[in-house]
Amino acid sequence: MAEPSKRQRLSHINSSSQTSSKSLSSIFTDSQDEGLEGEGRFVEGSILRITMKNFLTYDYSVVHPGPNLNMIVGANGTGKSSIVCAICLCLAGKTAVLGRGDKVGLYVKRGCKKGHVEIELYKRGGNVVIFREIHAENNQSLWMLNDRQCSQKAVEEEVKALRIQVSNLCQFLPQEKVGEFAKMSKIELLEATEKSVGPPEMYEYHCELKNFRNKERELENVVKEKASFLEKAKQRNERNKHDVNRYYEKKRHLDVIELLEKKKPWVEYETTRKELEGVKKERDEAKKQLSSLKQTQAPMVKKIQQIDEQLKPTEAQIKAKTAAIKEASLKCKQKQDQLDRKNKEIDDIKQKFRLKQMEEEDHQKRISNTRRTIEDLKAELAKVGDQPDVTPRINAVNADLRRIQEERAKIEGEKGDLRREKDNLCAESRMLEKKLNDMNNMMNAKEEKLRGRHRDTHAALQWLRQNKQLFRGNVHEPMMLVINVKDHRFAKYVENHISFHDLRAFVFQRKDDMEKFMIEVRDKMNLKVNSICAPEESCSKRPPSRNIESLRRFGFFTYLREMFDAPDEVMSYLCHQYRVHDVPVGNERTKSMIKTVIEEPYLKVLYTTEERYTVKRSFYSNKISTSNSAVHPSQYLTITVDAEEKRQLEQQMKSCESKLRDIDERMKALQKEAVALDRRDNELLAEKKGLSELKGKKRQLEQKISTKQDSLKQMEQNIIDLTKIEEETKQKIAAVNAEKVTVREPDCIACLRAKLTMEKVHLALETVGLTAEKNKLENDCREGASELRTTDQKCSRLEQRKLQLTDQCKGLLKRAKAMCKMQPDQSLPEDLRNVSVLHSFIGPDWNLCWVVDEYNRREQEIKQMEKELEEKSNALNAYRQNISEAKERWLNPLKHLVEQINEKFSAFFRSMQCAGEVDLHSENEEEYDKYGIRIRVKFHATTQLHELTPYHQSGGERSVSTMLYLMALQELNRCPFRVVDEINQGMDPVNERRVFDIVVRTACKETTSQYFFITPKVSVLCSCRLPDWKSQWYQGAVYVPLYAK
Repeated sequence: MAEPSKRQRLSHINSSSQTSSKSLSSIFTDSQDEGLEGEGRFVEGSILRITMKNFLTYDYSVVHPGPNLNMIVGANGTGKSSIVCAICLCLAGKTAVLGRGDKVGLYVKRGCKKGHVEIELYKRGGNVVIFREIHAENNQSLWMLNDRQCSQKAVEEEVKALRIQVSNLCQFLPQEKVGEFAKMSKIELLEATEKSVGPPEMYEYHCELKNFRNKERELENVVKEKASFLEKAKQRNERNKHDVNRYYEKKRHLDVIELLEKKKPWVEYETTRKELEGVKKERDEAKKQLSSLKQTQAPMVKKIQQIDEQLKPTEAQIKAKTAAIKEASLKCKQKQDQLDRKNKEIDDIKQKFRLKQMEEEDHQKRISNTRRTIEDLKAELAKVGDQPDVTPRINAVNADLRRIQEERAKIEGEKGDLRREKDNLCAESRMLEKKLNDMNNMMNAKEEKLRGRHRDTHAALQWLRQNKQLFRGNVHEPMMLVINVKDHRFAKYVENHISFHDLRAFVFQRKDDMEKFMIEVRDKMNLKVNSICAPEESCSKRPPSRNIESLRRFGFFTYLREMFDAPDEVMSYLCHQYRVHDVPVGNERTKSMIKTVIEEPYLKVLYTTEERYTVKRSFYSNKISTSNSAVHPSQYLTITVDAEEKRQLEQQMKSCESKLRDIDERMKALQKEAVALDRRDNELLAEKKGLSELKGKKRQLEQKISTKQDSLKQMEQNIIDLTKIEEETKQKIAAVNAEKVTVREPDCIACLRAKLTMEKVHLALETVGLTAEKNKLENDCREGASELRTTDQKCSRLEQRKLQLTDQCKGLLKRAKAMCKMQPDQSLPEDLRNVSVLHSFIGPDWNLCWVVDEYNRREQEIKQMEKELEEKSNALNAYRQNISEAKERWLNPLKHLVEQINEKFSAFFRSMQCAGEVDLHSENEEEYDKYGIRIRVKFHATTQLHELTPYHQSGGERSVSTMLYLMALQELNRCPFRVVDEINQGMDPVNERRVFDIVVRTACKETTSQYFFITPKVSVLCSCRLPDWKSQWYQGAVYVPLYAK
């Protein structure tokens, strides 16, 4: 480390500082001295002094900036950005603003326990000195304001009072945040611009308008709700108004109704009484008619009764004769049944005899057939005796069968071995397939993470898999899918070392394939994807600068390349771009020896267990500067799939499948051999069976002849004697006929049955005559009986009606007197006697009182709501008037401010032979939270103005646009100072020179505020002719060169 005296960066104080051009130093010394002579040129809040001790790369340093442009130029690692960090942290800025270490203790110089930063700010009536002491161990800070200890809140309030905003990218743009300026939305850019160059009240008016607009929406909703509720209440009352009118109309008729109600019972009584008299008269006439009909029917009824008396004894005699005939018939039937049974018994005896005859005939036929069979067998036996001996041939066949059985057993043994081998291979194949599926599932999990983080890349991946045939060279899927970390613990190192943009990039072997891919997915499908072309010469096997064995004493155990596998093109790109072959990874021992490790040559990037270190060496002084950051946990590469293991598993799967095919072929060949043996075995068995049959045929024939002769003897001994059986049959039939004679019916029973039948017939004829006469009389009487029955029913009905009307008249009379409050013996009043017809108003049969009450209550509510609605509407109108006034206070100055910015911005672009404009953009004038500033630029004559976005313009174009916008703000001079750190990175030399001229010309005006321009490029100054530095534009510039020892 350099001595403190050699780390001071004061061009006008430390005249012994190392410089490469003494003439340039003297030029800026003169300008700086002029700035220090009169503090009147400083804007309130400008930085007069920056003191740093044990801060980042500095042991101790004091910087005295000028009132206008302050250029800090130096190579990487000389401490330019350290000054930016000191300004931010001392002015109560957050570490997130810097985009470097997230803990304030990381900004203390390595090896020191604490460090401090002090800034002196210009302020009329007395400068402000802010002091911040940072403790590395606990990340705590000690604050002092004007040599008095205070809280961070007090410092923030003092900084805010001086209009310093280190969190505003329009005022304070550190190196790590340059790219984020173009990513700011229009709304964010407007707010940052308001805070930076607008009047103090402009941003407050904007916030007030947004709050007003929200409250206006709430009031509008309240007014709409109340108006809607009021309209619904009026509609409900309008619907009920008709019912209310009807209610009052009904009330007006109540008196009339009461009178008519008294008259109504008397009319009902009179009507019922008249009806009762009519019913009585009709009943009497019906009784007279009924009596006349009964007298006419009396003679015929008497004659019918006489005939019924005559029919009764005759019917009794017919029943007695029928019973006697039935008894005689039953006796005759019993005798006939006995005769039938005897006849059946005779038929059975005859049937048995016929069966014996048929049995004897069959017996004789069997005897004859047996004799013929014996003769045939004897003839065949004679022929068989002449055949040769077949025993030797049978022995030979048996030998062949045993040989076949041995070969078959051998084949079955081989098939069993093959089946067992096949089962083992199938089990092994299933296990390998399961392992491959598990690996594929892990790859699918990687794809799901990619789709969740970047859908465009996932969509391009699907397209690539379907169209790989379009490319001539190797095309690899996004790195995060093809990189396989050997141990999941090492994934965090690989993922921290490779940016996410490259992790999701497709890798191509050929450049024309990459261009074809980008045309398809980026231009045609409008997908935002990254693609990379691998180096033409492979770098994947490039050896490291030093053997890992020489670094093991520091705790290094491997290089980053050895921690993962990747395809050759991917590994070649990573070795070329990220030098993964030359990045060692260490352990806790490395952490403890870090001071020694960083002194080792060739080490530029290294990892310990939890941190990444970047080591830079100054080109001029060979001085070492380091930065470190925490190693974040891995998000995408923790899912590891061993590519070599997967390849081996796939080869094993193919080997298993090949072996299974060989086994199947061998099984088929053995099966064919087994079928041939079975066929030969069947042929030999058939031949053996024939020889065996031939050998045993003679013995069988002799046995059959002997058996048949024995059977013949037995049949001859069992001959049936038909003559004897025929005699026995005749005797049985004679005995049954004798029994039939005793059963025959006597003639007296038949005669008795015939006599009874004749008597029954005579009685039936007599009954028929009487019945015919009776039917004739009944037919004559039936017509009169129908009329008689109808008249009788009418009399009964009229009698019941008379009784009903009598009771009804009594009840109506009693009710009518009760309603008129009359005594039982009092007569009807004269006014009621004269009423013949009653007209009454019959209203609805429901009570409308509740409707009227509801109507009146709602009328009161409507009046109250109309009053509230009027109040809310008046309040809304007043609120809108306030909004309109606040809008004028905010919008008119804002438009004027944007016009001024646009005028400067457009002029800057025109001076660069380009075009650019700034306008106030709003989709709806009333939506104040949607207002924004839109920047549109054009760098080529053939293109149109395009909005500045992170995607459309190149990095250099975005840097130029950002720088010119900040310079357009510079002349408005609302903030005390601006800081821009290395924004010219990525600019081409022509644009860099033009922008530099604009910066110097703008920032050196006396009307502008303080400006800090940090750049590592000395070429910016070297490109200027020395006499130009004495021109009017460069008189306020301060040049601070930084060198590292």
